[in-house]
Amino acid sequence: MPHEYEKDGAAIYRQSFATIRAEADLARFDPDEERIAVRMIHAAGLVGLDRHIRFSPGFARAAQDALQSGAPILCDAYMVSEGVTRPRLPAANDVVCTLRDPAVPAMARDMGTTRSAAALELWRPRLAGALVAIGNAPTALFHLLNMLEDPACPRPAAIIGCPVGFVGAMESKAALWGDPPVPCCIVEGRLGGSAITVAAINAIASPAE
Repeated sequence: MPHEYEKDGAAIYRQSFATIRAEADLARFDPDEERIAVRMIHAAGLVGLDRHIRFSPGFARAAQDALQSGAPILCDAYMVSEGVTRPRLPAANDVVCTLRDPAVPAMARDMGTTRSAAALELWRPRLAGALVAIGNAPTALFHLLNMLEDPACPRPAAIIGCPVGFVGAMESKAALWGDPPVPCCIVEGRLGGSAITVAAINAIASPAE
């Protein structure tokens, strides 16, 4: 017998978001944060993620304003940059990932770090006012925080810090949350990843949705 299933994409979205809003605890989020959190939960397929999502004061507004002003989105991994829905971007914003730059392998060797971390050094000319999205590499988030210890380093507008994994992910996000240099969003603990990070970006890019 053929399988019966919902075939209407819009209906699937409506039912998915209705389920999230019915089952997740969203009361502590303001309306802008809630919309972002719902998208992140949807991307993870995990009601309960809401307990781990944290927004610092003013994050949603800072990130939205940055995109509205034309700021670039700086991504640590191509799994993040390729997931951004370009038509959603309010100012045809550049989406940048420097991981494959030919200079990165040698930079990583010289710096004694990962390619993901070294690649962030190439962000410096575009870092001021940017939306930073780190969804894969804890070493990238740690390196960004080290960069921002320098008062001369340009400051991004906001940071999505959601690296995933078992080594450094929890610690890098705790370091960001403990002393955020700019408004930030994190997913506490080992959870995170590119899909969750992309969902946050796409939600920020379409605040009226």
